[in-house]
Amino acid sequence: MKLNRKWLNEEFVDLSNVSDKEFVETMTVFGQKVETWERMDAEIKNVVVGKVLSMVRHPNSDHMWICQVDVGRDEPLQIVTGAQNVHEGDLVPVAQHNSWLPGGVHITKGKLRGEVSNGMLCSFAELGLTQNDLPGVFADGIWILNDEDCTVGEDINLVIGNDDTIVDFEITNNRPDCYSIIGLAREAAAAFGKPMRHHEPVVHGSDAGDIYDYLDVEVPATELCNRYTSRMVANVKIGPSPKWLRQRLRANGVRPINNIVDITNYVMLEYGQPMHAFDYRYVSSGKIVVREAEEGETLTTLDGTVRNLKPGMLVIADENKPIGLAGIMGGENSEIKDDTAMVVFESANFDGTSIRQTALALGMRTEASGKFEKRLDPMMTVPAVQRACELVEMLGCGDVLSGTIDVINYIPEEKTLPLEPDKINRLLGTDISREDMVKYLNRLEISVEGDTILVPSFRPDLNRMADIAEEVGRSYGYNEIPTTAFKTSTQGGYSPMMKLEAKTGTLCRAMGYSEIITYSFVSPTVFDQIRLPADSPLRNALRIQNPLGEDTSIMRTIALPSMLEILSRNNAYHNKSVKLYELAKIYLPEEGQVLPQEPKMLVLGTYGAGETFFTLKGELEAIFAGLRLQKASYTAVKDNPSYHPGRCAKVSIGGVDVGMMGQVHPLVAANYGIDADVYCAEISFTKLFDLQLPDATYTPLPKYPTVSRDLSLVCDESVTVAQAEAVITAAAGKLLRDVKLFDIYRGVGVPEGKKSMAFSLELRADDRTLTDTDSEAVVTKVLTALKEKLNAVLR
Repeated sequence: MKLNRKWLNEEFVDLSNVSDKEFVETMTVFGQKVETWERMDAEIKNVVVGKVLSMVRHPNSDHMWICQVDVGRDEPLQIVTGAQNVHEGDLVPVAQHNSWLPGGVHITKGKLRGEVSNGMLCSFAELGLTQNDLPGVFADGIWILNDEDCTVGEDINLVIGNDDTIVDFEITNNRPDCYSIIGLAREAAAAFGKPMRHHEPVVHGSDAGDIYDYLDVEVPATELCNRYTSRMVANVKIGPSPKWLRQRLRANGVRPINNIVDITNYVMLEYGQPMHAFDYRYVSSGKIVVREAEEGETLTTLDGTVRNLKPGMLVIADENKPIGLAGIMGGENSEIKDDTAMVVFESANFDGTSIRQTALALGMRTEASGKFEKRLDPMMTVPAVQRACELVEMLGCGDVLSGTIDVINYIPEEKTLPLEPDKINRLLGTDISREDMVKYLNRLEISVEGDTILVPSFRPDLNRMADIAEEVGRSYGYNEIPTTAFKTSTQGGYSPMMKLEAKTGTLCRAMGYSEIITYSFVSPTVFDQIRLPADSPLRNALRIQNPLGEDTSIMRTIALPSMLEILSRNNAYHNKSVKLYELAKIYLPEEGQVLPQEPKMLVLGTYGAGETFFTLKGELEAIFAGLRLQKASYTAVKDNPSYHPGRCAKVSIGGVDVGMMGQVHPLVAANYGIDADVYCAEISFTKLFDLQLPDATYTPLPKYPTVSRDLSLVCDESVTVAQAEAVITAAAGKLLRDVKLFDIYRGVGVPEGKKSMAFSLELRADDRTLTDTDSEAVVTKVLTALKEKLNAVLR
């Protein structure tokens, strides 16, 4: 919302002694953020009013003149011009030596065909003006200022109204009152503690007749039109607006058109209430109907575009046809023309949602529709139309008919709030007296009666005590509120899950892995790429309603494809060795539930020289140890279609299956274009979190020595190391401190179908030195258990 300070100072609150910098800073601190501000005269420098004293023909040109121009200096300036509309005695704009014009045009003295020219005479276009700004002025020559109230040597910025500052405010949507000059003036008066000058429109009327003799208004669309107010003007004289009005419109970015249209735009700027003027002769049967559009109706709007209307769109119509899009733009079939004799002023309050939907559907957001979207005050329609009629009388452009048609479908209920000084002070951390609070609210034109606040209709944002506290706080001054410590403790920190994630990342990176982050939405084709069976429950994935494309249309139920995609990309870039990890969420639909389960997975992926099944297994064991988990067990798996049938294992901790690890099936690797052995692990991070051991406690160093015993066993080829270690650990009991495999042998001395595994057992007691008897007893139990459970015997 633009505000020109000259209008503010002249009409509402005099802040002429406040600098621009102080104004914008104070308004911003007060709660009305200033986006930008600029001086209108910033582009025009050293251009003044001059008087042509004499003119002689240029000796070297048949169309140029050498002029002596008085610019208020001791000596006149010699300026050469080719304009043919200049005469001796004329007042003209003079761009002197070293002057600047809009667009960065720099004027300096020089020679034109051998004659010195100390500047340039200007047209109004060269000063950034248009024919709309200066109706009736000759457009194809020098701007003659004889009819302007100006003097020789006067800065041209004063003549054209550029001696002004335009401040552009960023208005929040909950403050529709500030989309007006009056609203911002109210804020400025309160911010600077100055009285605001209010003007009550006065309409004298005429004997031209009564509005009810000419016009009837019906509003069947009661839900979409809260209020419709109308007045009429007869004997209209269409012409240009006066200079002061045109300059105010131009300063606010509005193009002057003619007096009637300019009045509606002026009132919209001043009051924030959009208005429209209809040519009465095009209103069939003198009847206005505010209704919804009918199927198949069209309307050519003022911009010359044919609009195809749909049911639900609010239109202003006469008995036969639409003549305007309510709250957006008028129709070409009722626009004001040069021969318009009678005008209907419309000042209405329409439903903001309806206006926005119509504007979006038709692709024509306007200044009026933008204001209606903010839900304007229905009580503003009458003052606005009264102001328009007052301006008609001031400008002498018509006779206002007596009477006002005012159709009211909704009037906001009077809203009151309690004044609670103690609560407000506690919330703000201040000690403001009740009297000062009342004073601050009154400055903002918020009345207080006793302990009751009467919320004005133009402040829909005031709904609770906190809103009142905000008004008090900004009036008191946010910079004046003392700094205090929080009365409550606000301690942040990482959650246990976040700590475990950070620790896992540290462990992975310590082993050379780099973290990746992939999208949670994938293509349905990934299930085929990893050879997932057609009946696998993992194919039941959530489908995204508005996907970016088919490649990102479902939420992943397995994280392996995402890892393989990144490994494939690295392989395509000829990266010879890659180690990657990700903490990835998967999304598993749950029957009867709207939202899926979202477990988190730890996914490892690697390929390159030195990477094997056992390397990956060792890295997993290091991660589990670093996370304080029990020792994992690994069970061979041959039926997982995504992994190599001879190099895949199920990972279990404490009897709980936590994931899968192994070499990716060569066919799957080929599907991703990877020509190397790829190893991956998919571990349920959510389960790892639940399986953590208690925090470590201090244990003194052992006082007694360790006894070692080596066992070389012969067992079936199908027996795994993990099975043997489990039996040994269970049988040895609490004296066993560690068991390690140190050899596997197949060959001479070992029967066909058998293999030899050699383990080293470390035994120790905490309360004594073990004897040979103690250690032999443990070994005997272990050998017995191995014979019974695994048919393994001592070699």
